[in-house]
Amino acid sequence: MKNLQNRRTIRKYADREVSDQLLNRLMSEAARTQTMGNLQLYSVVVTRSDEMKRQLAPAHFNQPMVTEAPVVLTVCADFNRTSQWARCRKAEPGYDNLLSFMNAATDALLYTQTLCNLMDEEGLGYCYLGTTIYQPQQIIETLQLPLLVMPVATLTVGWPAEEPPLSDRLPLESFIHSETYQDYTPQAIDTYYNYKEQLPENRHFVEINHKETLAQIFTDIRYTRRDNEALSAVLLDTLKQQGFL
Repeated sequence: MKNLQNRRTIRKYADREVSDQLLNRLMSEAARTQTMGNLQLYSVVVTRSDEMKRQLAPAHFNQPMVTEAPVVLTVCADFNRTSQWARCRKAEPGYDNLLSFMNAATDALLYTQTLCNLMDEEGLGYCYLGTTIYQPQQIIETLQLPLLVMPVATLTVGWPAEEPPLSDRLPLESFIHSETYQDYTPQAIDTYYNYKEQLPENRHFVEINHKETLAQIFTDIRYTRRDNEALSAVLLDTLKQQGFL
């Protein structure tokens, strides 16, 4: 079993097939993960064709691994299937609301993480694409997702052709709170973030971007207020379009 302490994000893949047999087994095993009401409020669209990958790529800012990976998995929060089941069984569903989206998204992300763990054990490499919720409308159109189906995660999957360095993580004490939430003092922030801030690659990143601190990289360049507000508006519009609001 692969040690999670050595987990790496893989963006380059070998020219080697990921078989349907293997992938289907892992996706079936992942279905044993936790789920609300035992309803499994998720669906996975498996993309293998080069043409479909090319159509999906712009929604993920044309990151190369989208077209280069043998398989792209789009994991969706799905209340359509459950609603269809209800109607076929003389029951009237009431899942066109924000709470239902949150429940389905939670189910979908739990499933995604379990699948990632299983792929790690098999030696597969993958990259989790956070861009899925940045431009969901293009994904919805490309994959022909109906009402009450919303993409929430994308995985590019293949056999690793690289072994990148491990990314840094905050220490346990920075995110564990005993009994009640203890807010962070400036002294605690200094302690918890010192290692990350002093890494040579992060210091270099700050220098070449002409910033004073690593935090400014995140607030001023990577995840700006302007972008967050614009993408939030897109997300809200898409949730309305898909029937969740």
